[in-house]
Amino acid sequence: MSERSRPPANEGPARETLMAQALHYIDEQTGAVTPAWQPATTFARRDDAGFYGDFRYSRSGNPVSVHLEEMLARLEGGAAARVFSSGLSAFVCLMETLPHGAHVVAQRIMYHGALDWLMRLRDKRGLKLTLFDQSDPAGLTGAIAPGATDLVWIETPCNPTWDITDIAAAAEAAHAAGAKLAVDATCASPVLSRPFDLGADLIFHSATKYLNGHSDVTAGALIAASEDDQWHELCTLRNYMGSVLPPFESWLAIRGLRTVFLRVGRASQSALAIARHLDGHPALEAVLYPGLPGHPGHEVAKRQMPGGFGGMLSITVKGGRQAAADVCAALRVFVRATSLGGVESLAEHRILVEGANSIVPDNLIRLSVGIEDVNDLIADLDQALQKL
Repeated sequence: MSERSRPPANEGPARETLMAQALHYIDEQTGAVTPAWQPATTFARRDDAGFYGDFRYSRSGNPVSVHLEEMLARLEGGAAARVFSSGLSAFVCLMETLPHGAHVVAQRIMYHGALDWLMRLRDKRGLKLTLFDQSDPAGLTGAIAPGATDLVWIETPCNPTWDITDIAAAAEAAHAAGAKLAVDATCASPVLSRPFDLGADLIFHSATKYLNGHSDVTAGALIAASEDDQWHELCTLRNYMGSVLPPFESWLAIRGLRTVFLRVGRASQSALAIARHLDGHPALEAVLYPGLPGHPGHEVAKRQMPGGFGGMLSITVKGGRQAAADVCAALRVFVRATSLGGVESLAEHRILVEGANSIVPDNLIRLSVGIEDVNDLIADLDQALQKL
């Protein structure tokens, strides 16, 4: 990839502008405004045995993934970013940096794949794991052991009940105990929440979701507030594990990031409209969405999600598991599929995919709101609920 023309890191345009222009990318040889896809797996040496640039072998990184990492670091306001072949590979790599017998505090309801991995480490690798009730504001502080806890992992809003954890309070509690705070901000996205501004040490994203936003890339990302020894070890481990995001997937993710503010803004507006429409519906037990004033985390969400409340919500259907299944089967605009954050709206009967460790209610339907006409989405939900 050619040299790029871009403003200095400490000044210049707003994040919306930087993302739309891929960090003001201009190829100095051709004038191209789109970053090139460079598929090389190896990079030649000069006659003096030195390399032409910063790359030698693609397992350690490639020009396209590095440009994506620069975009993510700027987007989150972090010191550095690394991208991975999936969200879980990023999570596993981070957990590998913890010492034997480390103590991790995490939410009882969180992304089920990460929770399953923590339980595996607890059962097979000696990890000390304390799970707290994310719906209880005092649950986190009670789970932290001063001087013994190494990492506090929170996900806010949490998937799929959309409970809110106070990031600033979690950072204060973690740091007072000598621990780091890692925030899974996948469902908030950098558009709606700025965890580093609230004291987080690490930010995690399943970049498959809102960062890419087109349901065509599987990717993960970690962003660090500072480049310390743990971060350097993580970079080394990614190289050994071979989990760097390949060039083409990185190129697609860059493409996705260029519209992230538009996509997330539209999805968030539509989700709020849907939540308000469904709130109090006679066929529902509850609408779970932090944008509703009756949500227990509404005031905290207003404070730490100034950009909006997100494109994700869940509904619990009266009549139990079968009623939820019937509603999903009756949907015609929402697509029945796993994942979230894409341009198309998805619906999922969540208990069917979470596995043995799940405590999600069996009548819960998770909705990922896309960028379609919101009236079509509301009408689809109405007709499905009317069939109960």
